[in-house]
Amino acid sequence: MSAYIKINPADNVVVAIDPMKKGETIMVDERVVTLLQDVPAGHKIALQHFAAGEHIIKYGSPIGHARMDIAEGDWVNEKNIKTNLDGLLEYTYNPIDTTLDIPADNLTFEGYRRRNGDVGIRNEIWIIPTVGCVNGVVNQLAESLRAETAGKGVDAIVAFPHNYGCSQLGDDHENTRKVLRDMCLHPNAGAVLVVGLGCENNQPDAFREMLGDYDTERIRFMVTQKVSDEHEEGMAILRELYAIASQDRRTTVPLSELRVGLKCGGSDGFSGITANPLLGVFSDFLIAQGGTSVLTEVPEMFGAETILMNRCDNKDLFDKTVHLINDFKAYFIANNQPIYENPSPGNKAGGISTLEEKSLGCTQKCGKSGVKDVLMYGDRIKTRGLNLLSAPGNDLVASTALASAGCHVVLFTTGRGTPFGTYVPTVKVSTNSNLYNNKPGWIDFNAGTLVEGESMEVLSRRFIDYIIAVASGKETNNERKGYREIAIFKTGVTL
Repeated sequence: MSAYIKINPADNVVVAIDPMKKGETIMVDERVVTLLQDVPAGHKIALQHFAAGEHIIKYGSPIGHARMDIAEGDWVNEKNIKTNLDGLLEYTYNPIDTTLDIPADNLTFEGYRRRNGDVGIRNEIWIIPTVGCVNGVVNQLAESLRAETAGKGVDAIVAFPHNYGCSQLGDDHENTRKVLRDMCLHPNAGAVLVVGLGCENNQPDAFREMLGDYDTERIRFMVTQKVSDEHEEGMAILRELYAIASQDRRTTVPLSELRVGLKCGGSDGFSGITANPLLGVFSDFLIAQGGTSVLTEVPEMFGAETILMNRCDNKDLFDKTVHLINDFKAYFIANNQPIYENPSPGNKAGGISTLEEKSLGCTQKCGKSGVKDVLMYGDRIKTRGLNLLSAPGNDLVASTALASAGCHVVLFTTGRGTPFGTYVPTVKVSTNSNLYNNKPGWIDFNAGTLVEGESMEVLSRRFIDYIIAVASGKETNNERKGYREIAIFKTGVTL
């Protein structure tokens, strides 16, 4: 196994696979480079002398410029490299051919066919509050139903407390309503009890209308101010919902009906080399089967956005993607925050030095397919294929948004590790084997073997089989441990 990776022939840095010591030598393109410092795993080594201001190339693209002179063999990190990004940009549509030659495999999974024709990969009972005031009530109801049923008959019984539903204005109020609506209509729920207070801004009757034409047998409402004993009344409704949902059975479904969300968090220097490219291969494969993937984390598209823009199927989608990017930049500016204040301390410790470097790795999760639609926050998927979704980079907010768009599962790559999960199965894919081995209770699948000799063809086949197993009922770590939360995007004032 080589000691380093040169990702693109045009690169003037390489990435250390394992920690390397000062004085070690590497042979790159028939040249010997001697390390001038210790270099951690996942970090960059200079292949040439850089004068201050000179571009540093990784993934075949500039990821910033040298802040100062950098010698050949130096450790390249956030202390000696600076982003090239600055201010707002203008964009031109230069479409590229996104045709991919990937055969259809006619694969299937075992899912739940709902009355409206949609498919879920779980059959769960969800208890959703319209407002944070009743969080205690929904938590107790979930605990009581789990105890009463011994957790059998359905895949899970879960309450989803949150802090909102009142004292919000404008977009914040609508964002809360949209996400809660999307949860109620999500096919992974076999039954839903919506619990309101009665005096909140998110009025239960108005929220009920927002659901449109919904299954009234499986989605029920309770307003706690209108009943004498909310626990007794809630349990009576939940027993009815349980009796209905517990009769559901899995049936064979074509893989074309699977929808996955693409997310990364706690990224490191291997994210754009192992786990993110793996998701990209899977995304392209799923789309070739007629399925759907959704990419979000708009601030982590900055620096790689033109790649996505030029993959848009038409000019209208290009214009929507430009708005997607510029609206988020305007959000930063309106709050007097720097647009490009990224990556995080954990990213830097893992080997990511600039936002361009992070974005060029991040966007690999969506492969090379053409962009078929652009969704605003809270929108639900309407078009199969690759979708772009407006949401921030925050792990739980973005993952909640992906689930709310209608994704059955979130595929989450990480180089640092995280235990969390949102309200759909959240598959953690490690970028390196050390993380996978050290955190078996967090990580579901290891992509680190890509730098240990396993081919992408073999790894991606294993991953396809694993995701089909998850879609067919195999629990993820977050499900086994009960780590399931929601977070709703907030931009404005709280009354």
